[in-house]
Amino acid sequence: MRKFWVVAFLFLMASFGVLAANEPYAGAIVKKSTTTTPKADFRPGNLTDIMPSVENDGKKDEQEIFFSSDELEADSEEGVIIASGNVVVTRNNLELTSDKIWYNQKKDIIVAEGNVKLKEEDGSVLYTDKITLSEKLKRAEVDKVKVIMRDESRIWADSFTKKTSNNKQMRNASYTACDMCKGKSPLWQIDARKINHDAKGQNINYNDAVLRVKNVPVFYLPFLSHPAPEVKRRSGLLMASMGSSSYLGQYVQPIYFVDVSEQTDILLSPYITTDKGVVLGGQYRQYFYNGHINAEGTYLEDDGKTKGDDRYSKFERPDKRGNLFLDARYELNDLWVANLDFNYVSDVFYLKDLNLAHDDDAWLTSKLSFERFKGRDYATIEGYYYKLTSYSLKERNDAEYRNRMKSMPTVAPFMEYETISDPNKYGAYFKTNLSSASVYRDNDEEGQRVSMINSFELPYMSNYGEQYKFVASLKSDMYYVNDYMYKENEYYDGTLGRIFPQVGVEWRLPLVRATETTRQILEPVVVASFAPDQDNNDIDKIPNADSADAEFDDANILSLDRYAGYDRNDDGSRISYGLNWSSYGNIMGRTSAFIAQSYQLSDSNTFMEAIGEEDRLSDYVGRVYASPNKYLDLNYRFRLDKDSYELNYSELGARVGADIFNVYTSYIYLQPNQNSYYASDERKELYLSVNAKVTKNWSLGIYDRIDLTDNGGSLEQGGHLTYEDECLKLSMVAKKYNYDNPTMDDDYEIGVTFFFKTLGGVGSK
Repeated sequence: MRKFWVVAFLFLMASFGVLAANEPYAGAIVKKSTTTTPKADFRPGNLTDIMPSVENDGKKDEQEIFFSSDELEADSEEGVIIASGNVVVTRNNLELTSDKIWYNQKKDIIVAEGNVKLKEEDGSVLYTDKITLSEKLKRAEVDKVKVIMRDESRIWADSFTKKTSNNKQMRNASYTACDMCKGKSPLWQIDARKINHDAKGQNINYNDAVLRVKNVPVFYLPFLSHPAPEVKRRSGLLMASMGSSSYLGQYVQPIYFVDVSEQTDILLSPYITTDKGVVLGGQYRQYFYNGHINAEGTYLEDDGKTKGDDRYSKFERPDKRGNLFLDARYELNDLWVANLDFNYVSDVFYLKDLNLAHDDDAWLTSKLSFERFKGRDYATIEGYYYKLTSYSLKERNDAEYRNRMKSMPTVAPFMEYETISDPNKYGAYFKTNLSSASVYRDNDEEGQRVSMINSFELPYMSNYGEQYKFVASLKSDMYYVNDYMYKENEYYDGTLGRIFPQVGVEWRLPLVRATETTRQILEPVVVASFAPDQDNNDIDKIPNADSADAEFDDANILSLDRYAGYDRNDDGSRISYGLNWSSYGNIMGRTSAFIAQSYQLSDSNTFMEAIGEEDRLSDYVGRVYASPNKYLDLNYRFRLDKDSYELNYSELGARVGADIFNVYTSYIYLQPNQNSYYASDERKELYLSVNAKVTKNWSLGIYDRIDLTDNGGSLEQGGHLTYEDECLKLSMVAKKYNYDNPTMDDDYEIGVTFFFKTLGGVGSK
């Protein structure tokens, strides 16, 4: 363990960076003038215009020096000018102001004294009492200097020298990005015996650098070098990460940036851990004029055990584990765009073990698509691949997990084309949708589908403000099915076809009541849908690949087709009705509510059967949104039993309070659902967090995620303590997991992060 932290410390020292100080100056040489020029005759202009010509071997400086002042004295014989009172000297974008200057033209030396302010070409500003400039202001020497950088960071030094090569050197210098208060030390600062700025190499080099926090030394480096502020990107070490977890043990993550080109870079970010050795990690990014590529992943060789923890032995890990996430986009031409989203993981526990992205997803989706956009037309060719990553399902029923793995589909290709005509003089338009899909599974099942939907839509508004919309559609499907088990031990091979007509009418009547401070809108809505009572006699022989997970909620109750896909049709006739209410105020913000119900005119309906409804009258569904002021933001969705008025589905999210103190809570309740492919048990889950701003800079937050079902309990709990001001952020985070899954139970994460403005951060990921 001791060796690990020694290595970690070395990595942190190697990656710790400091933003460079800006340009240094020092010293002074003075010449006294003997003749004077009346100030009334003085005008701002070229400094050489008022003095006799000085030989310069026929060479003319491309950037002349200009100045202005209240008074001027000149010694023509010695070639010395003394200017006093609001003196301003400029050369190119460099500007010097002071109370008084001595300019020796023959020796090309300017000495400024009294309230000296030098504004550099890079935007930094230097303050001192006395400065010596020479060689057309290209060389400078100054003692006791203070500099405010372009990004508001500050430097002060005992001596500051700028050479003609534009190299700068400071001695006994300090740097900070914090605000400075008179008589007080900044929250943090970097002190160095010597700082050199290599202009040609664009490097900042430090000797004997010390990081101080509240003037207390906490970190020392004998030598440090990093790119200068003007460097946008360059290969080198970035700030390292470190932390601790129950799977990896203690770890440090050094990060090395490789600048391949202006459009391409690589991040090498391995984990060096106490329990799992070295975990390789990295990221590749490349940007084109028409697109980009972003790929990142990790790899490790696992021995299947975690030191001192036998919980991991129940489920074996592969010897070689890893993940790869790839995102790419390229605009092929003005119409076509190619997209690739590839997500791979070696096993179901890997993302959770390393706390990587998508660690809570039930499955990963990979997709390749070619999309075409032109006016009102849209076309796409896509392919999908799915990877099941539900560790809770694997723990609960490993056999079912393996069965689901075999039945996860591969879809290639999926093609869709949609075109919408221009509206005619009545506002009516036609819409055509063409779609096809080929679905393959590891259990040898396969199916192909071709669908076409032709529809006609006509919006209309009456003289009384009533809003109507008439829709008529005809859907045609053709299926080829191979080795599909539609019943227990009964398989079907062959071709099936169906035609499904549907007509719908929607009616709305917005009623508005307005006052000086509020406006309320009450809108009754009725939607009638008419279709054949039965989808197809052979519906069981058609695989349900895209409509298995049927949901009935406030988002789709007024839709003509409540299925998300093509494989099932929302057959039968029904009437859906609801009421929308909303209130908008100049002072009281916005509040809205919606409730609706559906009545089935047919004896049976495949959609209602899919969600477990047997009666013609559906449950009530609705939502409430309330944000009357800045102290309350509430969103609630529900599904209420029509007979018992018990909640079948409930989802709440609310934030109460101000920034200084607020409470956030979310709650979700789902009844057991055994009707769909994705069968689930009862779920009652509460998330509660409290956040407080203890002082101006300190904030505290704690949270708990609780399973409220029988034999439930806390699933996850944690908190953070954060300090943040204008130049520093310190965050301490702790999490503990209590999942039923034995490989996740009692897992923990602890992290501490420091972030210094302009320097970067170091800490846990």
